[in-house]
Amino acid sequence: MSLWGNKDFIYSDGSIAISGTTLTGTGTTFNTASLINEGDVVTVGSGATYGEAVVSSVDSATQITLKSTGTLTGDVPSGTVYFLSQKPVYTLGDSNYQEEEIFGVDTTEQTVVNGKTGDARKYAPAHSGWVGITSYTDMHGNFRVKTEVLVATGTITGDADDDKQLPDS
Repeated sequence: MSLWGNKDFIYSDGSIAISGTTLTGTGTTFNTASLINEGDVVTVGSGATYGEAVVSSVDSATQITLKSTGTLTGDVPSGTVYFLSQKPVYTLGDSNYQEEEIFGVDTTEQTVVNGKTGDARKYAPAHSGWVGITSYTDMHGNFRVKTEVLVATGTITGDADDDKQLPDS
């Protein structure tokens, strides 16, 4: 298991529930084609509602054992949305960024956002890779965006749902 991978998005079919360290899926095929591996990160719910956890093993098409419950705030009810990625495990619980503020930025997204103007250009990271992006309004009422390259790499694949900040074209 590495500290991070290169997949911004791996899988999100069906829905899940979590009790302790057991993640149970409905409408899932977790063990198909070895897509999900130890160390992958599951982001649960929307925003910071539930949090993130780290995969220990894929036990069947409908069950995953979690190595760490990371930032989960307790058990997760049935029918919850989720997605899996290979974001850096060390970012779980990082006080600088919420779960939805760490992005896998591929070279196309970086090029496209660097070509934008106005507020859209503010999301441009210095390099492709795993990037923390946070936006805020400063004390003068100006919109600001802070980007920080956490892991520089040109091999990010699997586009997550982040086209508002990082469009592909």
